[in-house]
Amino acid sequence: MSQKPPPDLADLQARLGQRLIVLNEATDPRVADYVSLSDAALRQQSDPQHGRYIAESAKVIRRSLAAGHSPRSFFMAPKWLAGMQEIFEAHPQVPIFTGSDALLEAVTGFHLHRGALAAMNRPDPRTLDDLLPGAQRIAVLEDIVDHTNLGAIFRSAAALGIDAVLLTPRCADPLYRRSIRVSMGAVFQVPWMRLESWPGDLAVLRAGGFSIAAMELTAHSVGIDAVQASAADKLALVLGTEGAGVSAVTLAAVDLTVMIPMRPGVDSLNVAAASAVAFWELRVR
Repeated sequence: MSQKPPPDLADLQARLGQRLIVLNEATDPRVADYVSLSDAALRQQSDPQHGRYIAESAKVIRRSLAAGHSPRSFFMAPKWLAGMQEIFEAHPQVPIFTGSDALLEAVTGFHLHRGALAAMNRPDPRTLDDLLPGAQRIAVLEDIVDHTNLGAIFRSAAALGIDAVLLTPRCADPLYRRSIRVSMGAVFQVPWMRLESWPGDLAVLRAGGFSIAAMELTAHSVGIDAVQASAADKLALVLGTEGAGVSAVTLAAVDLTVMIPMRPGVDSLNVAAASAVAFWELRVR
């Protein structure tokens, strides 16, 4: 399943020993974690089931490790190996797979232009009891299914003072590699969890002292710039799915609806852009 490393890997092989595995078959069962990474639907099901996620790029790998997540293995184009030495040394029991660009692409289904992947163990799921104490601003994402939007929302949440992110059951996976990449690793910074009872869990937030606002244009919506002065110390903001917005059943359960005042002829922003405006305007001051 492996072959003798080429001369430019000989020094690394001497230092890393048998944990550096040079592949010559894309069907090697030891790299099953990396198979078909370009199939988003498959990975959204299989990765949580197997308790893993994929960190893509050296920067993301470092941020995931800094967050305390543990690696299962590393999967590297040869030219990236030398720059990851301190990571390998900090995790001496973790195998490192490498091989030709063509072989690595055959395993993953896409070209590794960022050169470095790691299969990571998913952290233990959090609960509302973990996240609510001490939080003042919470974002609730209802059925956001686009990984790019999800990652961008997390990046804004990290930058603009959101203490936790709650996901409804049908939301996309924050630990899918595109979400992680777009968030620039912010999914490791902002505590988050997936709700099991929606919109029933709104009652738990309310019992925890949160006022609940939905970002939605309705006949009764108030401008978001007018909310801060009257907002309770604890505020949960619900952002709805792309296109359809916040569901009618959720709107019936929130305390108020808010909107971003806009020029005539424009009635909405992309949900990721809207989240950044809202997080800034509703920040704790």
